[in-house]
Amino acid sequence: MMSYFYQMSLKKRIQIIYIFLVVLCISVTGICSYLFAARSIERNALQLKQSILNKSVQVMDEHLRHIVVSSYSFMLSDTFTQVMQDVRNHNETRYYQNLSLLQTTFAQLKLVEPLIDTAYLKTPIGNFFSTKDFPNQSTAFEQEYGEVVKQPGWNTMWFGSHPSQLFQSRGNVLSLLLKPIVVDNHTFTEVYMVVNMREAAMRDILNQDLMNSQVQLFLLHKNGGEIIRPGSGSFDLITEPGFAQRLNSGSGDFTYTNGQGEDMLVNYSSLSMNEEWVMVSVQSKADLLSPLRKIRWLVILIMLFCILLALGLSDLLSSALLKPLNKLRRLMVEVEYNDLDVRFRSKYDDEVSAVGHRFNRMLDQIQILFEEVRATEQDKRRLEVKALQAQVDPHFLYNTLNTMFWKSESGEKKDVSAMIVSLSLLFRLGLNDGRDITTVEQEIKHVEQYMQLQQKCYEDLFEYRIEVHESCRSIEIVKILLQPLVENAILHGFNDKEDPGFILIRIERQEDTLRLEVADNGCGMDVARMSAEESPAGERKGYAISNLVDRLNLQYGEQASLVFNSEINVGTTVVITIPIS
Repeated sequence: MMSYFYQMSLKKRIQIIYIFLVVLCISVTGICSYLFAARSIERNALQLKQSILNKSVQVMDEHLRHIVVSSYSFMLSDTFTQVMQDVRNHNETRYYQNLSLLQTTFAQLKLVEPLIDTAYLKTPIGNFFSTKDFPNQSTAFEQEYGEVVKQPGWNTMWFGSHPSQLFQSRGNVLSLLLKPIVVDNHTFTEVYMVVNMREAAMRDILNQDLMNSQVQLFLLHKNGGEIIRPGSGSFDLITEPGFAQRLNSGSGDFTYTNGQGEDMLVNYSSLSMNEEWVMVSVQSKADLLSPLRKIRWLVILIMLFCILLALGLSDLLSSALLKPLNKLRRLMVEVEYNDLDVRFRSKYDDEVSAVGHRFNRMLDQIQILFEEVRATEQDKRRLEVKALQAQVDPHFLYNTLNTMFWKSESGEKKDVSAMIVSLSLLFRLGLNDGRDITTVEQEIKHVEQYMQLQQKCYEDLFEYRIEVHESCRSIEIVKILLQPLVENAILHGFNDKEDPGFILIRIERQEDTLRLEVADNGCGMDVARMSAEESPAGERKGYAISNLVDRLNLQYGEQASLVFNSEINVGTTVVITIPIS
């Protein structure tokens, strides 16, 4: 995987890294936003539920308090006092009269507190109740509360949801057990009052402040027993271990995981009328956070949109970032094709620009080195030309001096003097004051002195004629161009010829070039064998021509040309074409 990544182009790597960072940032932002929103909703929900729960507890406490007050108000009535006097006097004869008198008081009790369903007064002289409530047998109280009333130190006692055994079944009730108040400084030990509240009515009070059906309210005992349970409750918390142990303080909240692995948000608060009773609010965390599912899908859609946008913009971004680098790369390609005049320019002042400026300095140094090399090559070329020109001079010197010696011995002093003058002029014109470039005029004088010397050395061997256009005489050319061609004609063209030879030199201008032609009527030669004209070591045959070709190449390069046209026993024509500078 990494090797494939390393083989990618820089642009592709930038695109991949850019997309990865965008996806990472969006994912982290989306996940953190979702978690923060979920935590905020959970915290706010717990606070709101706790506030509502506290209000429900206050309402429930107020109703329970009103039931207690109503019950004690019942005990303060004259009818109740009269009954207690009969209890004190153990007067059972007035039982039915007292039962009839208490009917109105029982009815008033229910009118004062509608939550009261039934009331039951247990006394040694008989049990009193509303005749409309259909009580069970007289022993029902002992069966239901016989053991409870034996507990010491209580005045009121509350009982959670249960079917009442005191009356015929009318649904589950909540019960309040009270001891009577002191009447005429007399305490009644076997007198008890039971007030039953309908569970359905208590459940309505429990649910009246609920905001939605997702929240379930329970009234539980601290030991986990049910006091009031919602009719359609879906949370079986009583049977789960560890839940009741979390209800360890007056009020609070916690998150609880039930037996099915579902997280529950729990708020609880104890009742002041009975601190053993705890009102509990339970809501599924999944139900609470269900609105966040839309947010989650919205975040996912935003992430997908941003990823697609990143894919679209990654090419533009990478192209913008790599634009200076690509520009530098194109300049390097141009330099590769020998264009050293290019330069990197950028309005940015970054790392790529720094590399580009160093690239410019490198090109400047290369151009300086090229100029130095060019100057060195030019100096070398001039030295080579001078060396070649120096090699031309001694070529025919031996024959000339030898001819002068024999003419001197023969007493032909006039010819010797003419030859000395011609030789002197030849060398002076050849040296040209140390300059490599001469004029056509000077070049004609030089070759003319050379031919005059050769005529003295080889009498009656050849004649010559020079034809020069006047406009060509001042044109500058490399010196000693014509002499090697004339030398070649004399030495090789007329060597085996019986008839007198003839050399024609013609110089003319053709637009931007100068044409120098040397023609003879010698024995001719095979042009195809000109490359083999250089003879083995020690021989000078063809040496002058090769010397001439080298000097033309050094001075003019491919702009100069030397062409041979020859026919056996007819003659040879050599044409030199050079550019006019």
